[in-house]
Amino acid sequence: MNRFIVFAMAALATAVLVDPSWAQEAAAPAAKAPDLTVDKGDTTWMLISTIIVLLMTIPGLALFYGGMVRTKNMLSVLTQVLAIQAIACLVWFCWAYSIAFTSGADHGFGSFFGGFTKIFANTVEGSVPLTNKVESFSIGVGMYEWLFMCFQMTFCAITTALAIGGFAERIKFSAIVAFAILWPTVVYAPIAHMVWYWPGPSGVATGSTDVPGLIWSFGALDFAGGTVVHITAGIAGFVGAILLGRRLGYGKEPMPPHSLVLTMVGASLLWVGWFGFNAGSNLESNEYAILAMANTFIATAAAGLSWMLVEWLFKGKPSLLGLVSGVVAGLVAVTPASGFVGPMGALVLGLVAGIVCFFFCTAIKSALGYDDTLDVFGIHAIGGILGALATGILVDPALGGAGIVDYAKCTVTDGVYGAPCGALEYNMATQLLAQAKGVLVTVAWSAIGSLAVYTVIAVIFGLRVSEEKEREGLDISEHGERAYNM
Repeated sequence: MNRFIVFAMAALATAVLVDPSWAQEAAAPAAKAPDLTVDKGDTTWMLISTIIVLLMTIPGLALFYGGMVRTKNMLSVLTQVLAIQAIACLVWFCWAYSIAFTSGADHGFGSFFGGFTKIFANTVEGSVPLTNKVESFSIGVGMYEWLFMCFQMTFCAITTALAIGGFAERIKFSAIVAFAILWPTVVYAPIAHMVWYWPGPSGVATGSTDVPGLIWSFGALDFAGGTVVHITAGIAGFVGAILLGRRLGYGKEPMPPHSLVLTMVGASLLWVGWFGFNAGSNLESNEYAILAMANTFIATAAAGLSWMLVEWLFKGKPSLLGLVSGVVAGLVAVTPASGFVGPMGALVLGLVAGIVCFFFCTAIKSALGYDDTLDVFGIHAIGGILGALATGILVDPALGGAGIVDYAKCTVTDGVYGAPCGALEYNMATQLLAQAKGVLVTVAWSAIGSLAVYTVIAVIFGLRVSEEKEREGLDISEHGERAYNM
């Protein structure tokens, strides 16, 4: 036996001398992910993006919504939106961020929601020098986690605020406060986890076993929140509108917007802030951010004009309300597609979105008879669904799309993964199926989760103000103030 070991060792030494590379290959460690580097240019862009997404909610959405309600409810809408912004910030910091962006592998439901390892940011350092980083969409490129947390916080806030447009002018303020606490916890954070939680590019490249979110695992694409933001908010607004019922006098009394001037100002601020929303979702200041910016210009302009023209054709006059509604519909539809489609694809998407959302906010809404006060369902849910499905088609490189990066094909240099990476082979049927599954899960989760939230609020606080308070207006009856002193 000893003689056999000696001969084996001699043979091994001979093989190494004849071909040293054999020994090197045998001893070479597995390729690894590089350390994350933070670029000051990326950091600057994400700081700016975070601030202008806040601008979308306050004052953008507040003015957009406030101008469309009646004078007696203007101040109440402003108060509701500002209160939601403040509450959602704290909910996100305290627990919703952890639910959305941590692994849920330890509890067995990791496909649906994360864990509680970062509640109250207890594992995120609280002072400089910052060391905690999260990876962007490029291998080895990162950003400080506090910045990522704040950026995503603005998404949580505006999504929650968007939903209340479905039942404006008739809900109790106490119900709004409860909604701002419960809804992001039950609906928004889990959907954000399902759509956006993944092992990161380095994790995919190195074969991480971390459990991705359910909708991510389908292969569904959502660049900036077509499902996470717009479908969830649109469905929640629709469910709330059905549960609370129509406003007093709806369909019998005229209820025109009290200030289309303020609505136009709000819509303009939304368009400006949306560049942070879409281009900022790239998490880096590179060519994908530029593509998202270009698409946000093109699709939005196309949708605004298509809504205006179709309204002009069917109603005889182009209205400012129609034009701003079309602009927002375009912003909604391009959100999931912004970093995936080419500019011509964005143009087509915008033109279609303006027409489709126009008919949902007019003919279909009238036929079904529901009172979606500010057309959250017709613009956000329908626009988000349209955009999510269209992304599956327009991402095709043959149609000018950017394609889908295959991080498993990234190059290895000196035992470290890095760019460039390959591209996934595109199959339209496969991608459309993935998008459709993502839409269906989002609609179901938001509908069921929102219903549960409204039910709890109804039992504890009640949802709707009294008939007397509704007739008086929520400005006085709920807040004891007026938007205008005349």
